Order: sequence, then structure tokens, then C-alpha cells
Amino acid sequence: MTDGAAVAVIVDGVDANTARLVEGYVQGVWQNWLQLQADQAGVALRQPVQLQQRVWYNPALRSRDFLVPGLVAVIMTLIGALLTALVVSREWERGTMEALMATPVTISEILLGKLLPYFALGIGGMLLSVGMAVGLFRVPLHGSLALLVGCSALFLLAALGMGLVISTLARSQFVSAQVAVIATFLPAFILSGFIFDIGSMPAPVRLLTHLVAARYYVAILHTLFLAGDVWPVVRDNAAALALMAALFFALAWARSRKRLD
Repeated sequence: MTDGAAVAVIVDGVDANTARLVEGYVQGVWQNWLQLQADQAGVALRQPVQLQQRVWYNPALRSRDFLVPGLVAVIMTLIGALLTALVVSREWERGTMEALMATPVTISEILLGKLLPYFALGIGGMLLSVGMAVGLFRVPLHGSLALLVGCSALFLLAALGMGLVISTLARSQFVSAQVAVIATFLPAFILSGFIFDIGSMPAPVRLLTHLVAARYYVAILHTLFLAGDVWPVVRDNAAALALMAALFFALAWARSRKRLD
């Protein structure tokens, strides 16, 4: 201690709020330890060790660099789940779905025809949101745009699948809208890591977040925007999105056939 030393604390700055809290805690603990050592030695407080913090991925600790990418997930959830639930439940509400089934097309073709416009709308909304994030809000995009589009397509498929499942359960557009907001929008806003850090949530709530598709997409967005093409993170979260999309579409297809029968 007499010769001095350098201590570096490296903080993950992807979540700027958590990074600031960690930085404050480290500084507080360090100051308390120095004061304790000085009191025990009966000398004045001095700092033989200089504490230096280094923030990765978000050195300026700008909250918008963390929040703006997460907004893309919220917007795509609205486009994918809410609008899809409304457009399909409208057919059930008006009684025109049976008329569609009387035509020489399969239920898969009917569902595909309903989903394609909203898939294109979702991809367009994602590209517009990313363009505004980079051009207007000056949020850096360190990862691959092609990889971002591919992962966004997986999340959009999962959101569309959720909307289809909701439309098979609800009998009216009003009920579909309420269920879609409660089951998709609110979890995407609260339990995805968009605003609140998942690591600081209680253990039961952390387990619940694994059922929220937006959780995996927000992790991909934060990684691609702030860190770059970190393949292990992108791969694992993209696999989870693909699994959820397949599960929701299988459930929606089965429910649609059962309801018509």
C-alpha cells in the first residue's frame, strides 16, 4: 500500500441506470474501507490506491442508447400481436371465417394470407425505427443490419403467432384487444428488460420473464446496437424466438381447426 497501486473497475454500461448504481456502490464501499483503515491506524485519511472505472459498450452512460433499441421491441409487439389478433377476430365476429373456409383453400393458406401484410408492415416498422434510432437519436449500431433484420423476423413471427392464438380464444375484437394488451404489450414493456433490469427482479419474476418473447428480442437489440455481433448471445436468444414462434403457430393452427369443427 505504501508504493500505491491501481485498481480498475470495469462496468457493463448497456444498462446505464444499473451501471451508475454499481459505480456508486463501488465508490462508497471503497471510501468506507479507506476510512476504516485510517481510523484503525490513527492517521488522516489518504488514498494510496486510485480507483478508476471503465464502462463498456456505453461509455457516456446515455440512457437513450439503452431505451431506444428496446422501443423497437415494443413497437413490433403492437404491430405483430395486437393488430393480428384484431384482424382475425374480426372475421370470427362477423361470421365471415366460415365463408372463407367454404372456398377451396386450406386453413394454413387463410392464416398465411392474413399474416403476410402484417409481417411486411412489421419489418417496415422495424427498419423505420432503426433508421430513426441511428439517424435521429444517434444511437450507435455496432452489429450487422442483416443479422438484426433476421432476428427481427423471428420475433415478428412469434408476435404474429401470439396474435393468432389470442384470436382463436377471443370471440370479439374488443376482447382480443384487451387480451393482447395484457398478454403481450404489458409484458414486453415491464418484463423484457426494456426498462427494468431483469437481474434485479425477484427470482419468481425472473423465471416468468422466460415466457416473454420480447425478453429475448430486447437482449438481441441491446447486443447488436451497443456491443456488436456477439454470436453466442444472438444465437441463444434467436433459438428461443424460433422455438416460441413454432409453438405459437402450431397452437394457433390446432385451435383454428378445432374451432371450425
